[in-house]
Amino acid sequence: MAQALRLAERGLYTTQPNPRVGCVIAQDGRVLGQGWHERAGQPHAEIFALREAGEPARGATAYVTLEPCAHHGRTPPCVDALVAAGVARVVIAAEDPFPQVDGRGVERLRAAGIAVETGLLHEAARELNIGFFSRIERRRPWVRVKLAMSLDGRTALADGESRWITGEAARADVQRWRARSSVVLTGSGTVLADNPRLTVRLRQESFTPPLRVVLDRHLRTPVGSHVLDGQTPTLVMHAAAAKVTDNRFDQVERVVMAERDAALDLHAVLALLVQRGCSELHVEAGPTLCGALFAEGLADELLLYVAPLMLGDGARPLLHLPTLTDMTKCWSLRCIDQRQVGHDWRLQLRAATS
Repeated sequence: MAQALRLAERGLYTTQPNPRVGCVIAQDGRVLGQGWHERAGQPHAEIFALREAGEPARGATAYVTLEPCAHHGRTPPCVDALVAAGVARVVIAAEDPFPQVDGRGVERLRAAGIAVETGLLHEAARELNIGFFSRIERRRPWVRVKLAMSLDGRTALADGESRWITGEAARADVQRWRARSSVVLTGSGTVLADNPRLTVRLRQESFTPPLRVVLDRHLRTPVGSHVLDGQTPTLVMHAAAAKVTDNRFDQVERVVMAERDAALDLHAVLALLVQRGCSELHVEAGPTLCGALFAEGLADELLLYVAPLMLGDGARPLLHLPTLTDMTKCWSLRCIDQRQVGHDWRLQLRAATS
């Protein structure tokens, strides 16, 4: 199963909106065939593994990281292929909560006389597809907020200058987190201040470009902004009252969003993105939008890069959060990973309840 998970990880950047899945066919300690799901619309992991195994798959065990599908989508049901191949046993890491599967794969395998076991390396399998499980089970994407700060908790100088707090290695690391995401989201304030591209720049790896989303309540994004260049699919969300009289937005999609408390409704934003198949939402924005996500309880994870420098009291803070008068109301986080990236440190933190 560990090998099946390593195979599944090869689809980290390419399977959107499908989950990353790996499969190994083995018997008597010998691997007969293996495969992984590479892209949506292409064969699933089980099919590649069965093709490689051939006739020896009869009587063997299939180790698969996610419950085999039992419905006709863009490809036929994998349970039918496993049954036809004559495997004797299927070991599944995690059940698939997708409504058209959700236990049906296990039921059909057992009905065909195949022994089924579940739960082996269950947590690792869920972690690999944390966004997929969030989208299906919670009906909202897994929200990962990326921020970079100095040792004294500042993100930019008082005038907004922030290039570059972190080093080249940290910036390259961010590209991989963007690549695995369905959507990269920012706010109009960041567009005005930094004119980011929000694209993925990976030279050696295949990836499906994430959708760029800009929250621009008043349609302030100016002419010449990289996010309006039409090079990557882009969605601009704005309020109903916002009007545009030029062709700035001709190469991108615009959609009107509901408002709440003089801002775009973040719950409505996430709901719309889920409808569009968004599993992992990567946020690169300023202290106002990032703070709002935390204040609303919508930030599941903080990807925090810490640079070994200090910017002083006048520099800009990490987040804008409501003032607290009770320590029991603080935003509690737990660190699930910490490592050095070049000269900087990267902390991966999650809400204490996640």
